[in-house]
Order: sequence, then C-alpha cells, then structure tokens
Amino acid sequence: MALEVRAATEFDDMKTMLGPKHPDANVCWCLSCRLSSKENVELRGPERGGRVRQLCRGDPPPGVLAYDGGEVVGWAAVHPRADTSFARNRKIPKMDDVPVWSVWCIRVRPGHRGKGISHHLLAGAVEFARGYGAPAVEGYPVDNQGRKVDQTMAYVGTRRPFERAGFTKASDPDSVLNGFPRVLLRFDLH
Repeated sequence: MALEVRAATEFDDMKTMLGPKHPDANVCWCLSCRLSSKENVELRGPERGGRVRQLCRGDPPPGVLAYDGGEVVGWAAVHPRADTSFARNRKIPKMDDVPVWSVWCIRVRPGHRGKGISHHLLAGAVEFARGYGAPAVEGYPVDNQGRKVDQTMAYVGTRRPFERAGFTKASDPDSVLNGFPRVLLRFDLH
C-alpha cells in the first residue's frame, strides 16, 4: 500500500469521504464541531457541501485526506481548538492555555478498514498541525477497552490508535459517547 496523507484541498475527495448519497440530505459533512451551532443548523442540504468547498480553499484547509495510490480512502478533521465547538465544550474542558489543535473525526472508507489507515491519518494530522505552528494536538476518542464501537459513533476514534500514534493521556473528561467514556489525549510538539 502506497499511502499518502495530505491537506484536504480537493473538494471532490471530501465529497467522496463525507458527502451524502442524495444531494439534499442534511448529513454532517464534518461541520458540527467546526461551525457555530447556529450556522450548523441553518446550513441545509447542498449548502453544507458548499461550505465544505469553501473550507477546502481556506488556509488552513479543514484537515487531511489519506490516499492509497490515487484513491481517497480516509479523512481526519484537524483544526485549532479555539475555532471549534470544543472551545466551549463543558464535558471536555480545556486543560490549560496552550493553543492546541483538535482531531475530532477520523473516517476510513469501507473496504479499506483494518489496514492501519487511521494511524497514518493521525500521524498526518499531527504533521499538518505542526506545519501551522501548533504546540500540541489533542484527540477525544472513546476508551472502548477493546470492545466494539457502533460504526455511527466510531468517528471520534478509539484510544488505542491515538496512543500508537504517540498521543498520551492528559485527562479523563466527563464526556461519554455511545456508553463509552471519552479520554483526552495529547501529542506535544515542543
């Protein structure tokens, strides 16, 4: 496998990873943690994809994509925490005043799972944040202790791949997702 992780600047590849089967569907497009609640609720159907198209042209882009050969196979959202809903999240409070970046969504396309792509996505997200001067990167995966996680909730990641990518436990927030406690893991870049 010739896996490459690069900045998410190609809208068509983002659409492959996050877009709905039907253009009018109100799927997340990985916007719910990135936008204010008001904007997230107001964006409907194709407007959501349009907003992602704008983000792909932004600096920084909305995250990283993984490619196997030329085929997009994975996505990781990574952005400064201060510009996400995590900045105000009471269940996952910030630990200190370090201007960390957050990784909050990891997706691997069906047919490509179980090949270590999430590990490459996490490493790529860390390098992407490092390139923008981030002092640290945080993730908020579930601590599933090896138990199966429902696919609809697996987007936050599980603890083990984060730790294999070099993240270490920083705190036990009060957040629970799908019955599993979440853990705050951090990768210090300095």
